[in-house]
Formats: sequence, C-alpha cells, structure tokens
Amino acid sequence: MTENPANAATVAKHETPISPDDITVIDPDMHKKSVRAAALGNIMEWFDFGVYSYLATVIGNVFFAGTSPSLQLVATFGTFAAAFLVRPIGGMVFGPLGDLIGRQKVLAITMIIMSVATFCLGLIPSYNSIGAAAPLLLLLVRLVQGFSTGGEYGGAATFIAEYSPDKQRGFAGSFLEVGTITGYLLGALLVTLLNYLLSTNSMLDWGWRLPFFVSAPLGIFGLYIRLKLEETPAFQAHIEKQEKDEKERGSRGVMALLGQNLGALAQCIGLVLLFNVSNYMLTAYMPSYLSDTLGLGDHASLLLVIVLMFIMLPMTALCGRITDTLGRRPVIALGAAGLIVLSYPAFLLITSHQIGLVFLGLLILGILHGCFSGTMPSTLPALFATDIRYSALAIGFNISVSLFGGTTPLINAWLVEKTGNLMIPAFYMAIAGVVGLVTIWTVKESAKRPLQGSHPAVHTHAEAREMVKESR
Repeated sequence: MTENPANAATVAKHETPISPDDITVIDPDMHKKSVRAAALGNIMEWFDFGVYSYLATVIGNVFFAGTSPSLQLVATFGTFAAAFLVRPIGGMVFGPLGDLIGRQKVLAITMIIMSVATFCLGLIPSYNSIGAAAPLLLLLVRLVQGFSTGGEYGGAATFIAEYSPDKQRGFAGSFLEVGTITGYLLGALLVTLLNYLLSTNSMLDWGWRLPFFVSAPLGIFGLYIRLKLEETPAFQAHIEKQEKDEKERGSRGVMALLGQNLGALAQCIGLVLLFNVSNYMLTAYMPSYLSDTLGLGDHASLLLVIVLMFIMLPMTALCGRITDTLGRRPVIALGAAGLIVLSYPAFLLITSHQIGLVFLGLLILGILHGCFSGTMPSTLPALFATDIRYSALAIGFNISVSLFGGTTPLINAWLVEKTGNLMIPAFYMAIAGVVGLVTIWTVKESAKRPLQGSHPAVHTHAEAREMVKESR
C-alpha cells in the first residue's frame, strides 16, 4: 500500500500525468477487516443505547422509584441525554489523540472504556437498596460511556473512509450504520426475549441487568479484532511526510483547529443534526412513544421496531451503494426533503392506533432515515483533510449529537407531556429536514473522489495502471 500527497482535482481532470506511486492500492482483505472492526465497535456502542432505550420504563422504575410513570420516563431519558453532554469532551480528547498516535490505537482504547462502563451499569444497586446514590451512580456510568463514545464514531468513520477505494467508499461506510442497526436489533431482541421469559417482578429485580453484562464478551471480541488491524494507509503516509513536525501538529489547540475549519465544521454539525434527530427519534424515542405515550403495549411496540430495523439493514447498505453511483448530495437532499413533506403524514399514521397503519408510518420514516444512515459515514470524513480528520470529525460530530441528537428523546418526551400534542415529534423531524436540506446545498460532492490530502485509492494494481494510462 502506497500513498503520496496529491491534488485530487489535478488527478480528476488529468491535467498532468500521474505515476503508479501516486495511487493507493488497498489490500481487499485489510479493507474487509477494517470495515468489520469499525462496525463491531458500533454494534457494541448501540447495543448499549438500544438496551437502555428499550428498558427505559424498567430503568425508570428501578432508579427513579416514587415518581409518576411519565416523570420516570423523562428522568430516564434525562440520564440518557446527560451522556451526550460529555461527548464533545471525549471528542476533544480522543480526536487529536487519533491524529497524533493513530486511529487504530485510539479505537482500541475507546472500546475498552465503553465495555467496562456498560458492564458496570448492570452492577448498580436499585433506588430501593441505596436511595439517591443509585441514580447518581447511573449518571456517573452514563457520563463515562458518553466520554468514550466521543471518540468512537468519528474514529470508526475515519478508519473505514481511509481504508476504502474511492469508488466504494459509500458502500463500505454504510456498514458502520449497519453495525448501529445491528446493535439496536440485538438489544431489542434480547429485551424482548427477557420480557417473554421473565415476570415483571423478575425484570425489575435482576432481569434488566443481564443485557448490560453481555457487553463484556462483546467488548473483548471487538478489542481483539481491532488490535489485529494495521494503521490506515492515509495516516501512515501522512506520518511519513509529517514526522518532523508531528509534535507541533498534535499539540495544536482545539480553538485553532476550529478556527481553521469553521465552514466544514458547520457543515458537519448541520448534517449530523439531520442524521441523528432522525436516528434517535426512531431508535431511542419511538419504543417508549409507542408503548407509553400511545399505549400500544411493550410487546407490540418492540415488535414493530424490530421488524423495521430488519428492513433497514439491507436498505442502509443499498443506499450506500447507490451513493457511489449517484453521489452523496442527491440522496441526502432527497431524505431531508422527505422529512419536511412526509413527517406529519407519517405520524398521523403512527398515532392511528391501527397496527398496519402504525407500521406504514414507521416504514416511511425508516426509508427516509436510510438516506442518511447509508451516506453519512462516507460524507462526513470527506469534509476534512487527513491531518485533522479524526479531530475535526470527532469534535463536530459530538457537538451536534450532544445538542440535538441525544436530547431528541428527552425534548420530545417533555414536550408531549407538557402540551399533550402527539404530533410534536413530526414537527421536530421536519425542522431537522429543513436544516439538513440547507446544509447539504453547501457541501461539495465527494463520491468517486479522493479524500482531502490523499491520492486516489483503488483495490487493484490493474485499476491503478488504467488510471495512470488515462492521465497521460
């Protein structure tokens, strides 16, 4: 694998000849391993968030006993949202570290912290056992989880993007979100199985802890896979070129980083807002909205979301592949416009209390979300150059997630409780669509193009020779 710095526009226009040494040839086996390793981390992260969301009612009873069911739900989602407040801090720590010591090492560190914290959540005594210390411990563990995940998504997206051929980056990146959906599915299936096998009292006493204990073997396996990876070709080439001033680059202040990339950071924040409002509305808030707010019952609500997630798995990968042909911008713009136009009709169907119509409404939102989940893992890393990609993406992504994504369940639960208006989530998603549509209008197309600061990346030497031939 070789890579030298080059101007992507020059290559694309064939204004000057290029040599084979100017092209990165990515080993297909390492490419597959990088995708699997990054997706495993997302499975681990979103398994935890999925379990927490699907057990929201139980967790509210365990840690916030003595309050009304609606207030328990708000308190549970408040603790859920609190983890997102520290994610930008995690991004500011792990992002620059990933640009200094490498993506692979930092992704291993975040995996360890995430696994240990999730396992510890299952060990916390209930409110009835230790009183107010229980929710405080829950908050502490959630903050540690949020800190570790602050370096996870940006690093994983960067890792896949830098290990992917230019013509397949959309499809490869989509598997990061396939990992997200898989994690949610595993969490939902496990919670559903426990609800079926255990009584309500058993779930409240000890059953809710079991899903969090599963994180230990998942984390160990994910760590093993990540430790066997090599560093990305883009980072290796960058380090070889920048070896003399590496310390200066690594110690660069966060404010300087933000100042030099304000435009790209604003684009990142806007796209992540669109992506994560849709994501957390469907995955984190919807189970409780269906069961508690609409009264459909836990089993029916979980089943509807599980079926939707199974449909979204291939849909996400398909959208990623489509963007490698049509481009990222048209697909994202279509999804954003769809949220503006279809969110209200979709929630009219969801609030109809007729299972078939409820699922149709969810399916509409799921299809629209596929436009984001299949494209964002390849779109966001392309906003930044190699030397700052991990830092800028981790910071921009987590600022947006902490302000808009992770707070989606809390804000919507609170607004629905205060106003009694069941259509609040529809308005919320439509506003996110407007922000996303405006943002994507300003973003340059990145499909089939090299990442900033990198030369073209291909899978085979034959492709490299053909590219050299075309440039002459």
